[in-house]
Amino acid sequence: MNKLKVFAVLCLMSAAAYAGGYRVSTQSNKQLAMGHTGVAVVNSADVLFFNPAGLVHLESKLNVSAGGFGVFSDVKYQNESTGAFAETDSPVGTPFYVYASYAVSDSFAVGLGVYTPYGSTVTWPTDWEGSHLVNEIELQAIFIQPTISYQIFENVSLGVGATIAIGSVDFNRNASRSLTDEQGDRANVAISDSGVTGYGWNAGIMFTPNENLTIGFNYRSLIDIESTEGEATFSNFPNSPLAPSNGVQGFEATLPLPAEATLGVGYETGKWLFAFDYNRAFWSEYEDLDIIFENGTESINPREYKDASSYRLGVQYTATDALTLRAGYYFDESPVKSGLFAPETPRNDSNAYTFGLSYAFSPRWAIDASFLYVRFKQVTESYNAYADPGASPSPFSGTYKSRALVPGIGITYTM
Repeated sequence: MNKLKVFAVLCLMSAAAYAGGYRVSTQSNKQLAMGHTGVAVVNSADVLFFNPAGLVHLESKLNVSAGGFGVFSDVKYQNESTGAFAETDSPVGTPFYVYASYAVSDSFAVGLGVYTPYGSTVTWPTDWEGSHLVNEIELQAIFIQPTISYQIFENVSLGVGATIAIGSVDFNRNASRSLTDEQGDRANVAISDSGVTGYGWNAGIMFTPNENLTIGFNYRSLIDIESTEGEATFSNFPNSPLAPSNGVQGFEATLPLPAEATLGVGYETGKWLFAFDYNRAFWSEYEDLDIIFENGTESINPREYKDASSYRLGVQYTATDALTLRAGYYFDESPVKSGLFAPETPRNDSNAYTFGLSYAFSPRWAIDASFLYVRFKQVTESYNAYADPGASPSPFSGTYKSRALVPGIGITYTM
């Protein structure tokens, strides 16, 4: 493969990395406010995501929960040796969720969830020092999850469901910091694809040894997102036999979204509910990315991600019949290895602090609110998989500071 065509490969590879590196836990206002715990907590139809075995424990026959968030994030880059500095100027992300469950009988319930576990935008200044790696990336993914839940014993319930993922990606970057066309415009590569689908499954078990203690386990399978009709657009490349031709070329690729396993414990006493979840994401499945272009050439590119853990703590206090208060904390490990730290995944290990409340303004309706503050550990790292002779430094390196503020609002209906 022509060396410059590898740029398109790296563009798509960045999209997959972004999906893992920027996953913000926004699948429920109630459970986010409790540090995103929920595998052993039955609060509302939101349990469909956290542990489908919990649906059968909901007291109401019909349960509906919906909500959304505003993700305000920024990343600052600095290279002290060169004095280079840049800061992202990204639009507000708007993930959402909708869950509904229906009790067919005392021991059997069904449900459906629609939510967005991946999706946001990162925009760096045009022609910044890392433009040969990324200028802008926008990733969107919607998951659809039909689910059933069954009480098999007095203290044991099971849940299982299918997962359908539908996504799109737009990505662009300069091919090199020094490569331009005859007019001096930087050579650029843009990747675009939509309607990309993948399929998986999820299953959970919930054990309630007594009225105070609940133990839950949930497993979400690997989902391979297969891109078969994507387009790579080359522009502003010089007229040279060493450079790819300007224009559009198709490609095929498979991007893995990792399997996850979560074990949780919930303990309720009086007006208090305490929860702890341990989550393990099996990112080591993502070793490399095989790209096949329509002209028959292909490239295998290493990513070498590592499995990553998340530790979550949450507390809930029922202040009155109408008002419930929540708070939480979680520590989230990054799957990115040293030396493979790219600016489209500018994150490291993070500490997250959460709080929120629910207010029932009628026996059937309640408002849920949450707030999440994520502080990523400052990191000085490099991206060694590709060195651009026109970039300084090369390989690209620097210090990153990242944070995210995520307010959320939702509504719950029971009948």
